[in-house]
Amino acid sequence: MKDLPTLVNILKGGRVFIQTHNYPDPDAIASAFGLQKLLEKFGISSVICYDGAAEKLSALTMLNNFSIEMVRCDDIKDMTAEDKIVAVDAQKLNTNLTDLIGDEVACIDHHPTMKECEYKYKDVRITGACASLIAEYYFDNGIVPEKNVASALVYGIKMDTADFSRGVTQFDVDMYARLFQYADNEILDRMKLNTMEFADLKAYGSAIKNIKIYNNVGYAFIPFECPDALIAMISDFILALDIIEFSVVYAVRGSGYKFSVRSEIPKLHAGRIISMALSSCGSGGGHARMAGGYADKAKLSSGGDMIDFQVRSLFDKAIKQYVSENREDGSAE
Repeated sequence: MKDLPTLVNILKGGRVFIQTHNYPDPDAIASAFGLQKLLEKFGISSVICYDGAAEKLSALTMLNNFSIEMVRCDDIKDMTAEDKIVAVDAQKLNTNLTDLIGDEVACIDHHPTMKECEYKYKDVRITGACASLIAEYYFDNGIVPEKNVASALVYGIKMDTADFSRGVTQFDVDMYARLFQYADNEILDRMKLNTMEFADLKAYGSAIKNIKIYNNVGYAFIPFECPDALIAMISDFILALDIIEFSVVYAVRGSGYKFSVRSEIPKLHAGRIISMALSSCGSGGGHARMAGGYADKAKLSSGGDMIDFQVRSLFDKAIKQYVSENREDGSAE
């Protein structure tokens, strides 16, 4: 579904908030910004908001280069139940989207649905980047994106597909090609440089120190909090090792652990495996090649220093179960 007039009619009247997931990455930021500017053309003003933190250098670089304004949810003191929320690059009831007092009337996302919800407007399609969906709204309605919008959407697509090497679809390629002529490619070229912060090295170093490899599966624990985007980057980094085909990276997050999973082989579906692995202690899901989740520390089988053993046991069981269930027809969905 990409019925822009329907979305516009739903959002007319009252205040509108565009909410990204709690640790907005370039794709989430680009998607929210693109939608905000699109709605402005129909006389609808909106505020982009998020919980958590936009801490990654790539995200902060976007905000500065494209003049994007985002507001922390904690700083919105007067939101009411009558205010309308559009969830972008996230879905209601997922662990990475804080449930605000406003009414989630719409959802635009590119991830698989883990928990069904009712929206007045829903556009959830599996693509490499949510920014591709927003780009289509412009082109299907004959609206030329502003230079900053096109540039942000291009950057979001490139970052979320790891330069078209991860989860990319023909749809993403088509939207990128159509956006390219409107983007400021000089700024985009500069933004390719210096995407890692010095502080990130601590997380990388910890993951390298703690990595454990069992058959073709690599596990790495980061014993302190760090942003979702960084955990995902480290999971990609671990997967790049020649002997690893499936990576599980997890870090401390509040009273539990945040997970990022990557797979480079069709027979191991990252989203389905993490969903099975964390079903007893949290939740997870995602695409065939990349997924994320959260586990409640109190719900794990035992505490103390056994976290690595517990995680490996959960994923080992889930992997074996998934392979067994998909062995007969050879599919991995």
